[in-house]
Amino acid sequence: MTDDAAPDRRSPGPVPDLRASDADRERVAEILRDGLAEGRLDMAEFEERLDAAYRARTYGELAPLTSDLPAAAPPASFTKRPVDDGSWASRIVGGEGTSTGAVAVLSGFQRKGRWTVPKKFTCFAFMGGGEIDLREAFFADREVEISCVAVMGGLEVIVPPGVEVVVRGIGIMGGFEHPDRDEPGDPGAPRVIISGFAFWGGVGVERKLTRAERQRLKELRRQERLDRREARQELRRGRREDRGR
Repeated sequence: MTDDAAPDRRSPGPVPDLRASDADRERVAEILRDGLAEGRLDMAEFEERLDAAYRARTYGELAPLTSDLPAAAPPASFTKRPVDDGSWASRIVGGEGTSTGAVAVLSGFQRKGRWTVPKKFTCFAFMGGGEIDLREAFFADREVEISCVAVMGGLEVIVPPGVEVVVRGIGIMGGFEHPDRDEPGDPGAPRVIISGFAFWGGVGVERKLTRAERQRLKELRRQERLDRREARQELRRGRREDRGR
């Protein structure tokens, strides 16, 4: 193949004419909400851009909406995605991270799916809530910190089995929940430090499998039941053949 061959639409470079997904539009909406909370956008600009984000059909329409916001991450298909081969090493990818923080004031936020956790992620919830889901995430470093501040609100950190979790938060008429604080991490797995404080609020940590992993285990258990049933039937057939001889 020569160098002037037609470009592959699946390549990691920009593809402005590629159709955007609902998840891409929601990622842009989260960046705009952060811009509003930080005072980078006024309410009129925020509402105009948010409306444009939800009406956008392609990446080319989404990209300009966050191009002037610092630390804004472009939709995932604009950049080269890390390749997860199932090992922990493949999920520690370096870099700056997809998002450095989130704010929920009388509202909520989510960080989930295939995103890169920075070395330090800061989140704040005031009379609101947030969810930081690390089950499918990549990590900018072997050790990352999630700083959580919950004031009359709640924050939940979801981690996959195998990730080491260290909780250093303080609860003042609130709490930091860590149900399995003694569970060791897998060799080579990321270490997640959860710090901050909760005032009349709470920060919780929970281990969950991804939906795909739950489905895989469900199918595995189903296959094991079928194998046991087949083994019992084979044993009964063998016994009948022995009695008939």
